[in-house]
Amino acid sequence: MRKWFLNAMTFILISVLLLAGCASDSNKPAQGDAKSVKQEITMNALSEPPAIDPALATDTTSGWILDHLFEGLYTKDKNGDVVLGTAKDVKVSDDKTKYTITIRDDAKWSNGDPVKAEDYAYAWNRVLNPETGSAFAFHLYYIKGAEEYNKGTGKLENVGIRVIDEKTLEVELKAPLGFFDKLLAFWTYYPVNKSVVEGNKNWAAEANTLVSNGAYTMTEWKHNSNLIIEKNKNYWNKKDVSMEKVTWKMVVDATTYYQMYKTEELDLIQTLPTDAIEQEKQNKEFKNVPYFGTYMYMFNVKKEPFTNEKVRRAFALAIDREALTKNISKGGEKPAYSFVPSGVKEPSGKDYREVKPGYFKYDPAEGKKLLEEAMKEEGWSKLPEVTLMYNTAETHKKMAEAVQQMLNKNLNINVQIANQEWKTYLETTNQHNFQMARMGWVGVYEDPIPVLDYYLGDSPNNRTQWVNEEYDSLLKQAKVEQDDAKRFELMHKAEDVLMKDLPFIPIYHYSNNYLTSSKYKDIVYPVNRFPYVRWATKTSN
Repeated sequence: MRKWFLNAMTFILISVLLLAGCASDSNKPAQGDAKSVKQEITMNALSEPPAIDPALATDTTSGWILDHLFEGLYTKDKNGDVVLGTAKDVKVSDDKTKYTITIRDDAKWSNGDPVKAEDYAYAWNRVLNPETGSAFAFHLYYIKGAEEYNKGTGKLENVGIRVIDEKTLEVELKAPLGFFDKLLAFWTYYPVNKSVVEGNKNWAAEANTLVSNGAYTMTEWKHNSNLIIEKNKNYWNKKDVSMEKVTWKMVVDATTYYQMYKTEELDLIQTLPTDAIEQEKQNKEFKNVPYFGTYMYMFNVKKEPFTNEKVRRAFALAIDREALTKNISKGGEKPAYSFVPSGVKEPSGKDYREVKPGYFKYDPAEGKKLLEEAMKEEGWSKLPEVTLMYNTAETHKKMAEAVQQMLNKNLNINVQIANQEWKTYLETTNQHNFQMARMGWVGVYEDPIPVLDYYLGDSPNNRTQWVNEEYDSLLKQAKVEQDDAKRFELMHKAEDVLMKDLPFIPIYHYSNNYLTSSKYKDIVYPVNRFPYVRWATKTSN
């Protein structure tokens, strides 16, 4: 009896311990429970962002960071749809030219200041102020009086931006604009904190002085090394932000950042080394995304030999884009024989690019003939020396070398190549110190207008020095045309003019390749921006 009692007690004790152990384990987060995982991600910006200032940023690297730090009156949701951002209400007049915008009561800056209507008015007027030197001021030209003020022919008080009260802003347009909400979600329309900017002219140069109103605030910026942003505790919609901390490294060498991804030093990379793309296509972490932009080479039409249109066309015809996309870029890019990419539906239901597929084809024999004609016209016994410039990156280097070889083989031209770091490169090309130079352009929204705007005669982004009054006039008409079918017709005519004069060579329409760690979900990959990670979740360590 005693033995039975002891055995029974032993069984009960063991059972209690097991139950206790089970209860203890049930209170521990399961492996992979997002609540137990630090919500942090590390990506690669490739290079130092040239300007974390909404008025001065012109590049996708700066824009990538700005889109996480700031928020406009409108923003985009995780589906890519334009929705209200800092604005809580927008009323539009019957003639669709006047917008009365009410700002959210709980909208705050990262330093705790309330976001005011005056911050928006001040930010936009600052973009338009000629002394600011904003290359993207033309994006605000839809506002009444904005263009005149920016060009020095009008006054600030005539610009259609009015502060009604602390939380109400009124904007008057020159004409109705169906995509104004999309523009208001673009970084050039982001607000800046007036008191911060006026108190420190270098407010956007360091992490400890930069004040933002979006999902994140900058906490560290080691120039040319890394930049860190963390969730903004003062952001009105912070409950909609899952990722707590985002780090951008600045590693330009593709082989290096690819290895950093493989060793888990980076969680997401774009622009894979070309040699790695094919082997990674079967990887579940690989993602290919269409990108609404064009890779190109600009010509300086004021510098020989590109003063002659036939030389420019000869170069265009001598480049085999099929070979470049198949053997060099290898990332699913589409050979470009036009400027505007596909991806925009016309009223007819057809894609814009389907209506007019391309303007020329690979034809080295015709290119050689045109070059000979041009040399005879100019009296050149030998073609002036040509240097092709590109910004430092492995893919740009390989592309430039391949183009160099094609021009040598097909036109018997010995082109020199040179490279510069991105920030220096932008300064060099802005000063027109080049003959032929690599560039890329991505539409800020999906429409031909923001693409074609690049080559407007007065666009600061148009580094070619090409100016065509007919082109400018057609685009100006398109921007106020209310009949959508006629609007597309005008845009096609404008592109016809551009592709006839060819102040540039389109090479391919972009496609972005990414590797993203399988530890993350809900990252958004837009067609005209780099990934948004505010909604992302890290699911395991």
